[in-house]
Amino acid sequence: MLDTYRKHIAETDGQLIALRTSINRNSLLRLVAIIGGGAVLFMAVQSERVWMVMAFFLAVIVLFAGLVWRQSKLEARKAALEDFLAVNQNELDVFDGKPSRYDHGGGFSNSRHLYSGDLDIFGASSLFALINRSATVQGNRLLAEWLSSAADAATVGLRQQAVSELAGEVDWCQQVQAKLWFNIHRKDDFKQRFAAFLNKGEATFGNALLRGYVKVAPWLMVLVIGLAFFVPFFSGIAIALALIHLLTAMGFGYRVNRVAGQVGRAGQLLGAFAVSFALIENRPWQSQLGKALQASLSAETNAKSISAIFGELAALIDRLDYRLNMLIGAVLNMLMLWDFKQVFAILDWRRHHGADMLKAFDVVAEVEALIGLATLRRNHPGWAFPEVVESAEPILQARAIAHPLIPATAAVANDYSMENHRVALITGSNMAGKSTFLRTVGSNAVLAFCGAPVCAEELRLSVFHLVTYMRIADSLSESTSTFKAELNRIQLVLQTVTNRPNTFFLVDEMLRGTNSMDKYLGSKAIIKQLIAYGGVGMVATHDLQLAKLAEGYPGVLANYHFDIQVTGGEMLFDYRLKTGECTIFNASLLLKNIGIDIVD
Repeated sequence: MLDTYRKHIAETDGQLIALRTSINRNSLLRLVAIIGGGAVLFMAVQSERVWMVMAFFLAVIVLFAGLVWRQSKLEARKAALEDFLAVNQNELDVFDGKPSRYDHGGGFSNSRHLYSGDLDIFGASSLFALINRSATVQGNRLLAEWLSSAADAATVGLRQQAVSELAGEVDWCQQVQAKLWFNIHRKDDFKQRFAAFLNKGEATFGNALLRGYVKVAPWLMVLVIGLAFFVPFFSGIAIALALIHLLTAMGFGYRVNRVAGQVGRAGQLLGAFAVSFALIENRPWQSQLGKALQASLSAETNAKSISAIFGELAALIDRLDYRLNMLIGAVLNMLMLWDFKQVFAILDWRRHHGADMLKAFDVVAEVEALIGLATLRRNHPGWAFPEVVESAEPILQARAIAHPLIPATAAVANDYSMENHRVALITGSNMAGKSTFLRTVGSNAVLAFCGAPVCAEELRLSVFHLVTYMRIADSLSESTSTFKAELNRIQLVLQTVTNRPNTFFLVDEMLRGTNSMDKYLGSKAIIKQLIAYGGVGMVATHDLQLAKLAEGYPGVLANYHFDIQVTGGEMLFDYRLKTGECTIFNASLLLKNIGIDIVD
């Protein structure tokens, strides 16, 4: 994939060089048109022939407008290539360990969530940051929802199928990303803005008489100008009529701006969305979910496609924005009351097509989220799709599972199978890997339940509702001590296990904020309570005594451990999960390494 991204960058750089040359040449032609056109008009005025002045004036205007139109097309093409270049450069940056330019999801962080704070779901160096390729507010929000709650097995299967399809379509995915790149830093909620436009009552603008005159105004001006070529008297009428049109447009300027403000100066942006819709509509989808998304883009009230309907609005807004160029706007209003014509067309569009539009934004958001998962699959070809099943009995079987946020060169993979037990008690030395393993299981489960590939060779699991107890901290703002925060969290774990079937808990070192005796007795009581409630999950602890609980719960609780090897006074960590309880601890060795000797 690195070679593919580099190839895209090299090809795009070459196209940009050629395009910049064309843009500079077109800019020079515009300058020549202004200077040359001014000279020609001056000579026509000197001839004192009104028809010649008008003919040359119109010719210069048409030529200049054509060059402006061509310049806008070239600039749009340049912007599209720069966006495509940015999409590919972002992938190289991520491979190099630099932050992605897409949102890392920090705004979705919630310390009270059942697991997101403990499993690095949101924020810098998070699962969200690893996956996200959504530029729209809706796409970011939808991906956050997928990572915050488990989907059912059927939904996971549909997403996996769509992700597999898109993973092999890097060009198509990057076209969609490039078309939406404009919004990556804007954070504009276009759906909300568009809903406000649709829900605003029919704007009061003009009347039936004005609408009728706007339709005939261009033909009237053509007739008068044509007569002026043969009868000089009509030259004055043409000029007077043009001035009346211009003054009328200026008089209605406030109302025109008010209508334009309802959708904003978003013609180009809506055009980008229209292209995205067209990419989804025209793609030959193979996956069931892709076909469903494609079908939902068909307008219920019109035979036209959503992309075509959106394209019409984008074109209307672009045309209305011609008034922002004083010269072009003045001429167009003099000839055909341009502003009125576009405002009436926009209001008619809203009345005829508004009902079908909002759902299209949701389709794009889901495609963006799927593209993020597909990019993860593409960039990590060694990861596997998990088998997610609906089962009354808890299932968790993993082979070579590793933490998705640890580089492959540093990650250590482990095997685990929930057989003959439903609670794994993991003891071990400091820094041996207990907490990382719990987060490894939790993070990969979150990936599995949203339809993504997982960092494992194989993973089979039933649908769980995750709840965690890991990073517990005091809160000065809430006057909460560490121990009180721990009590609140363990209460949440117990309530979740009690009230939600198929809950899977991950508990790391309980009751750190109290003395060792209360810590042991409290932890023991909590584990027994979790077992009594039918809980399923993992508990990591330093308290070796807790391993004795397995004797009283055969077939329910099983011991695992991470240990160290001491060779020549040095500690060697292998970060391998082993069965049974741990018998080697390293606190005294770690203290000795910093100059503190423990004396009996």
